[in-house]
Amino acid sequence: MTRATTVRAVLAAAVLLVSVLITLTMSPRLGLDLQGGTRMVLQAKDSDTAKADRESTDRTLEVLRQRIDSLGVAEPTLTRSGEDRIIVELPDVQDPRKAAEVIGRTAQLSFHAVQGQGTPTDEKSGASGTPTDEKPGASGTPTDEKPGASGTPGSEKSGDGPTLPDEQGRALDLGPARLSGAGVKDATAAFDGQQGAGWTVSLDFHKAAGRDWTRLTGEAACHPVQDDRRRVAIVLDQQIISSPQVSPSVACNAGLPSGSTQIAGSFSADEARELALLIKGGALPLPVEIVEQRTVGPTLGAAAIDASARAALIGAAATALFITVVYRLFGALAAVALAAYGLISYAALVALGVTLTLPGLAGFVLAIGMAVDANVLVFERAREEHTRHPGRSLRSSLTAGFRGAWSAVADSNVTTLIAAGLLFFLGSGPVKGFGVTLAIGVLASMFSALVIARALTEIAAGSRFVGDYRGVNGISGPGRVRTWLTRRDPQLMRSPRRWLLISSALVAVAVLGILVRGVNLGVEFTGGRLVEYSTSQPVDVERARTALAGAGFGDAEVTTAGAGDLSVRTGKLDNDGEHALRAALAEEGGKTTKVRDELIGPSLGDELRRNALIALGIAVLVQLAYLAIRFRWTFAVGSVAALVHDVIILVGAFAWLGRTVDGIFLAALLTVIGYSVNDSVVVFDRVRELWAKARRQPVAEVANRAVLQTVPRTLNTGMGALFILTALAVLGGDSLADFALALLIGICVGTYSSVMTAVPAALLLERSSKAPPPARKRAPGRRSGTGTARRDPLDNGARV
Repeated sequence: MTRATTVRAVLAAAVLLVSVLITLTMSPRLGLDLQGGTRMVLQAKDSDTAKADRESTDRTLEVLRQRIDSLGVAEPTLTRSGEDRIIVELPDVQDPRKAAEVIGRTAQLSFHAVQGQGTPTDEKSGASGTPTDEKPGASGTPTDEKPGASGTPGSEKSGDGPTLPDEQGRALDLGPARLSGAGVKDATAAFDGQQGAGWTVSLDFHKAAGRDWTRLTGEAACHPVQDDRRRVAIVLDQQIISSPQVSPSVACNAGLPSGSTQIAGSFSADEARELALLIKGGALPLPVEIVEQRTVGPTLGAAAIDASARAALIGAAATALFITVVYRLFGALAAVALAAYGLISYAALVALGVTLTLPGLAGFVLAIGMAVDANVLVFERAREEHTRHPGRSLRSSLTAGFRGAWSAVADSNVTTLIAAGLLFFLGSGPVKGFGVTLAIGVLASMFSALVIARALTEIAAGSRFVGDYRGVNGISGPGRVRTWLTRRDPQLMRSPRRWLLISSALVAVAVLGILVRGVNLGVEFTGGRLVEYSTSQPVDVERARTALAGAGFGDAEVTTAGAGDLSVRTGKLDNDGEHALRAALAEEGGKTTKVRDELIGPSLGDELRRNALIALGIAVLVQLAYLAIRFRWTFAVGSVAALVHDVIILVGAFAWLGRTVDGIFLAALLTVIGYSVNDSVVVFDRVRELWAKARRQPVAEVANRAVLQTVPRTLNTGMGALFILTALAVLGGDSLADFALALLIGICVGTYSSVMTAVPAALLLERSSKAPPPARKRAPGRRSGTGTARRDPLDNGARV
């Protein structure tokens, strides 16, 4: 082995050892769409006293964290997104109603003296005293009253306090707020077994607020026992969440000191904890609105993991078998490198703490098929070198293959990384996970191809057995496709306009589908709510529509989803409305389980739709700029024309099929863009190389030769990706069906357009271009200033 091969082998072994160690000792971090749970995106709003900026949003996040921790949710995650958004992830929470109620409490917490029983007809401060059906502490309408509004100790009814129903629905006349929730230091729920008080809530106040509390309870203690005026009302969101009587043992004007106050009552454990949570959490610094809410059942996530694992194993096995058949021993070694790629990329995801989402899992599986591309490029180039120089050693041909393919490998992977970056920065939610997974997969695939596969193939190429039996290695012959093309020598680029007419016809059909059928935008882009239910008894769509219409949901769109499930799409629908909708379905289908739930606010839907268009526009411009720098402007415009061709056809195909266009489709679309440009880069890289060697030859002839030389690579790479995608489409379940279908269509169209659209478009542009042909690069084996070729270090110079 040469020193370089030894270094590659040692580096590969070290990376694989670390990857195995990480895989055995660390667990992946699963997103909520895989483990089940609820994800909410909260939009902070400006209030009268605070602006929704980074600092105030951070304070709001900390208050929410205290509230959610008290709910007992295992490992909740709260993060700020941008300046004024908060992402809340609640694992294993399937009914988000209680969480949404607790999170959404945005008005002030205040403490009031009770001045007597009120009447339901009284209206003070805009609050009705009419009893409601809401539970104590349920969300109400925020008031404009500032927390901590001062009152005069011992003052009688002054007419500026609200009249609100207590926990039993009796109207109480309240005085002005005496202290606010900002004065509460702590509130804890505990079980008092010694005195038989049951579950109680203990209060502790900050220093100044503690004195106000003592005065407030001291004044209330001056009234007789059982008198309403001996009570203290704790108000949140214009709702009395508790109105305890001051104990008979407290003397008039003595009051309760901070730290020794207990609220006792017939509390259950949950009620006591919730009351402590509301008192301690107090008011949010900013009001928040739920603009996105997604709930995924645990069975759906587990099924997605199993389906993706089966698709990965079967697709990877089919891909490995394919490249082994095509490239024999070297193909088998590339399959080993492919397995190493899977291990390295998985370990990288785990080590970096990347949250693995369902689209991310699909990206991981897809990258297995795309990882074959670099190996195919190298092997096809090595085949050309060995065919052109049959006397050259096998290792020399392999080295020349790696050297010749490097430019195409680098350019094609950069274009894919650009697509992954756009997914991460402009995508939302799980789509970001797809971008991260795709980027890690691209980097890991380059390492597996250029380090692991190269080390294995160079070691094998030095074997006497492989050298004596050259038919075993897989690169000693040109291959059947290349042989057939060489013998037939089709002149594909003789009439480029013919191919552009065919492409234009395909685009016209796609545009017709968009105009006639329309694009079925998902709830992610339109706003609204989409819920998928599983019923214990079969319910057809018409019965479900009738049942929902009878329950007041006449505008609900009902379709089938999966194996007998029902998908219901509505406009604006809150959590209580969803509960009523599920109850209506349960009357027809028995036990009804929520499998998946997506709620998108109209403002966020508009934003996501706008971001999707921005992402597509930026993708086109960035790819155009990169290709214009790396290649001629005519090649760049031809590649982008093929890219736009692919995007329109893919959107048109989904319009004709009536499939949903959502965030997952956007991820597939941007991936197709990267793949399409990847294919075009390989072709134009070869055009540039051949044209530089034959500058006087017509560019159409050069392009024709370049296309014929790269067709084997294009077909073999496409087949590798199609095996994986077919496995995802067939075995990946409903969650990944549209994603896999979009990529299948996109890769087939992209494979065609990279040759039959990009190259003809570039040829037509070259007719009007005055730029000279590309200059020939200096051969890497020549010394500066001499024409003497440097001998290959693997060639001992002996000749017969």
